[in-house]
Formats: sequence, structure tokens, C-alpha cells
Amino acid sequence: MKYFLFTFICTTMCWGQMQKEQLNLMPWPKEISNQQGKFNIDKDFAINLNAPNSERLTIATTKFLRRLDGRTGIFFKNGFALINHPNSTVQINVKSIAKLDLQQDESYQLTIAPNQIIINANTDSGAIYGLETLLQTLQNTNDSFYFPTLSIQDSPRFRWRGLMIDAARHFMPVDVIKRNLDAMAAVKLNVFHWHLVDDQGWRIEMKSLKQLHLKASDGLYYTQEQIKDVVQYAGNLGIMVVPEIDVPGHASAILTAIPEIGSTPNKKYSLERNAGVFNPTLDPTNPKTYQIINQIFDEVCPLFPGKYFHIGGDENEGKEWDANPKIQKFKKENNLATNHDLQTYFTMKLIPILKKHNKLLMGWEEIMTKDMSKDAIIHAWRGPNEGLKAGESLANAAKNGYQTVLSNGYYLDLVLGIDTYYNTDPINKELNLSSEIQKNILGGEATIWAELVTPLTIDSRIWPRTAAIAERLWSDSSVNNLKNMKKRLIPVTDRLEELGITHIRNKGVILRNIANYQDIQALEKFSNICEPLKLYTRNKGGTEYQMYSPLTLFADACTPDASDAEEFNSLVELYNANHANNEAKSKIINQLQSWISTHKELVQLQKNAPIISGFLPLSKNLNDLSQQLINKLQDKSYDAELAKKMLENCKSKDYADVELAIIPGLVGLIQ
Repeated sequence: MKYFLFTFICTTMCWGQMQKEQLNLMPWPKEISNQQGKFNIDKDFAINLNAPNSERLTIATTKFLRRLDGRTGIFFKNGFALINHPNSTVQINVKSIAKLDLQQDESYQLTIAPNQIIINANTDSGAIYGLETLLQTLQNTNDSFYFPTLSIQDSPRFRWRGLMIDAARHFMPVDVIKRNLDAMAAVKLNVFHWHLVDDQGWRIEMKSLKQLHLKASDGLYYTQEQIKDVVQYAGNLGIMVVPEIDVPGHASAILTAIPEIGSTPNKKYSLERNAGVFNPTLDPTNPKTYQIINQIFDEVCPLFPGKYFHIGGDENEGKEWDANPKIQKFKKENNLATNHDLQTYFTMKLIPILKKHNKLLMGWEEIMTKDMSKDAIIHAWRGPNEGLKAGESLANAAKNGYQTVLSNGYYLDLVLGIDTYYNTDPINKELNLSSEIQKNILGGEATIWAELVTPLTIDSRIWPRTAAIAERLWSDSSVNNLKNMKKRLIPVTDRLEELGITHIRNKGVILRNIANYQDIQALEKFSNICEPLKLYTRNKGGTEYQMYSPLTLFADACTPDASDAEEFNSLVELYNANHANNEAKSKIINQLQSWISTHKELVQLQKNAPIISGFLPLSKNLNDLSQQLINKLQDKSYDAELAKKMLENCKSKDYADVELAIIPGLVGLIQ
């Protein structure tokens, strides 16, 4: 009997562990318990709502059913959620409708038994997250689909889990915004930060100050009805929208339309076509500046029912202020020693303007000074590149009593690998922050600045890396196994397509353009080992690309975490650990030979596809080194010094704004 009981317990535990390893949940839940068994899905699958009348939940259940029948191909008898049908296969029990703020209860409990599925949540937002988790558990045999039996207790680690999309540099149409909102909801992000105004454009239709969108948008802006539609769409996903109008710097667009509130008298301002930090700045000493801002906020604030309004406040170098005697005189008269003090004076003027609309002011970390109101939310973006430790500026804001959000380490436009983002935690344990200080850290926000992205490419820059950031913000800090995360990310990446995300399909669109509509197989292979240049080095000085320059080039087709590169680099590590590993050796040789063949194909393609000439020399460098390395692995004639020179050529970043992501593997083979 004891032996039987021991065997039963071991079998149950092993089954639970095996089931957990098969689950591809992201973000990973707080608590999960597996049981032996499964819930089979058939045409009688039905959802019953035991909840207050919630448009949000009704829409979510309808979308869930469409996604589920789309994946399974099953014709459900009930295509929509039911009310007062307690015998339905899925029971959703909700107590209240959530307000879209940081105080909402987002927890849920999901129980999958062989005969019924139950989702319990205090709010409809929690229930929606439960549905997302349920859909991620879907599995199949060779002839059927099922949900594994399990129990999940889940709630987020951080309250603020955001994504910022910059629609000022390159305008992003409503359909781009909506599909990314859908993807955000799928990984349980809850804040959409909409960057609407910068040097390159004003993107909001104005009724009272029409010159703003007529003179400063190139005709690309959101109507107020479109903004309301997006806000409602986001709200139905449980996502709060935070708008940003960047002031007092980054003001070229505003001053193009209303130059009289600029800091340089009688200057004719114009929209900026380059990337970077520019001089145009609002005049904080001019009463009309606040009159205009008041007028803008009176019209814009009602479009966004959320509690927070982002005023930017970053990267004001104060050059126009320094050059204006009137402004310098004002500083002296008001005991404002520095431009930072003057900006604080300006920002403090905005707080009551926003307060009358029940908004809290949020700004990038430059707004924080000793005199800044503690009601302001500090958005931390500076880090090691600015001489600070990771998370240090965030910690400083929290220590000074401000609620704060982290974006340093989550800048997607730096096109860094997913490891970097996943390993960035809003709370740096090395800083030894007390539990009281940690309470001021609201969470984090992925950011995609749009100097080098368009509607065609933005999805590939946001996804799938933002799914990893979403897990870092939702899951416990102990959930940090990179290998496991990458395994789970594969199906998440694929399933984003059903939500309309174009990160996979648009690569082919760009490659077909580059190939002049010839066969793109060789281009695809080469792109799978190349990545865009990182850390803004693609756009040197912010002037190589203007806002109207083509972003349909090879670098735009390539993505971080090049798929074939990681596999090759890992193979070399495996081989170097054991040179007797003939399987790894054979695979490496096959890969090197494939790059030689790819180069030959690219040479042929280039005869009728001029764009290829931009990166053909890089392919040639790899072709030459590959032949040398094959000789080495096959014990043929090999010139070590020549191979080192060829390796340096392969490290070049001078071709088409890309770099080879297989350099670690190539280095490993040479050494």
C-alpha cells in the first residue's frame, strides 16, 4: 500500500511538472497547480457570464470565442456569451466593473476541471486576463483540442505596465494603434502612452486652434472622433490611455503654428525633418504661453478620461532661453538660478491647469527638482549611458517621494536583444531600496520612438520583445529563466498574427520590394543572420534619415534576435565544448556552406535589384570567411591570419545599416 501511494504521488507530481513544462504562458502566473486530466473542446463549448452588465467583458468573451474557434476550426453552437446558463462549460463570475486606473483589482482565479472551467474575478478586467490565460493553455492531440486541467491564482507585480507609441515623428494610423492595443491586452499590459506632439508634428485635431493641426501636421493627424474611438477601444480591453503633449522643449511643431509664444522673438519656426534635440522652446515668461496651453488642455483633456496627462518636459537645453535678455531678466527677478529652475516654474504652472480637469501631471525625469510638486509622476528614462546605474534615476525619484515609472532599459528603438529587456527590472536589488520606497515604483513602460519606424515596420520593432517586458512587469522577479522564456515566446510570437500584428508578414513585403519582386529566399536567409545597427548608430547624428526618407531597406526587414544567428552561435559553443561532437560540426559546416550558396544567389538577384548592392559586400565578406572556416573544420588548407582579417571585415557596420549577428560564433570557430 505504501509503495502504491508513493508511486501515485510521484506520478502525479511528475505529471504536473511535465504539464507545466508544456505550458507556454506569458506572462507567467503568480501561482499554478496542475492536475492530471484535460477538458476536451467540442461544439457544445459555451460561456456563461455571472457579472454586472459590462460592455468590456461582453466584447472580450466574443473575441475569445472567435479566436478559439479560429484556432480549432470548431463550429460552436453558441457563438456568444450566455447569461443565466449555470450549466455552461465556462462560468465567469465577476463582482464589479473596473475603473481604468491604477487602483483597479486585476487579480483572477482560473480553474480548469475535466467537466467545467471557472474564472473568478473581483472585476471584469481580471476576468479578461483570465480569458487570455485560458486561451494560452490551449493544446491538442492529432485529432482534437483541449485545455489541461489546472488551477491558477494570478495578479500583477506592478500596477503600471505600459507601452508608449510615438505617433509624432512618423504618424501611425488608427488601425496600427488598435492592433497594438489588442496585442498589449494579450500579454496583460494596461497603459497605452500615446506620444502625440513633438518637433516633427502635431497630431491632434483642434477646434479652437485649428492652425496647430493645419500648419504643423503635414495633414497627418487624428480627428477628435478618432481619438475618442481609440480611447473607447482601449478601455474595452482594460487599457488606460495616457496622452503626451511635449512642452516646453520639443516645440517646433507648436511654434510653427503659434510662433508668438516661442522664446526667440520674430522667428519663423518650421517643422523639424531630422531626429535629435532642437532649440525651439516655449517662452515661460510670456502670459500668452499659458493662455494657449490652457486652451489646448481645455480641449484635449476631455478626450482622455484617464487620470494622467504626460507633459514631456525632457531634453530642454535652454539655448533659446539663454539667448533672450527678457527671459534672463525674468530669471533674476524671480530668483531662478538655472534653466532647470525656470522649467520647474513653467511646469508648476501646468499643474492647476490640469487639476481642473482632474488630471495628474506626468513628465520625463527632467521635471524633477526640489521644488516640483510631489503629485507629479516622474517617468525615468536615463541610465548607464548618462552615467547612472541601472534604475538609479527611478530610485532617486522614489526616494524623493515621487511615484515613478521606469522606461530606461525598455527603449525598443535601441533594437537591442530580448535578453537586455527581460533582465531589466524596475527594482534594482543592488540599490537596496526599502519596502516603503518600493511602493512609489508604479512599474515600467516599453517605449518605441518613431524616428526610424513607419506603420510598415513598427510592429516588428515592438513585438515580440514587448511580450518579454510584459512578463517582467507582471510576473514575480524569480521568473527569470531566459531559456524558458524564449521557448514560451515562440507560440506567443506566432499567435500575435491572429490579432493583426504584422511583425512576421511585413518582412516579406519589404524583402519583395528589395528583390524587385524576384525570389526572396536568399534575402530571407541572409536577413536571418543580420540585425539593424543598435543604439541609434544607424542614424548618425540624427541627420542621415529625415522623416520622409525611405524605411523600406534591408535594415528595416532585419530584426533584433536574428533567428538563425542564435542557433549558429549555440552550435559553435556546443562544438567548442567537445570537438568530438561530429553532429554539431556537421551542422556548422552545412550552415557555412549555405551562406556561400546564399551569396551566389544574392549576386544573381542584384543584377535586377539595385538595393541589394548596399549589403552585398557584407555577404561577400561572410562568403570568403565561410570557405576558410570550412577548410579548417575539414582539416584542409587554412590560413589563420587571413581568417582573422576576414573576420574583421565581417564585423563591419558600414553596409546598409546592418551587422552580422553571428560574430560570436565566427569568433569561436577561429579561436
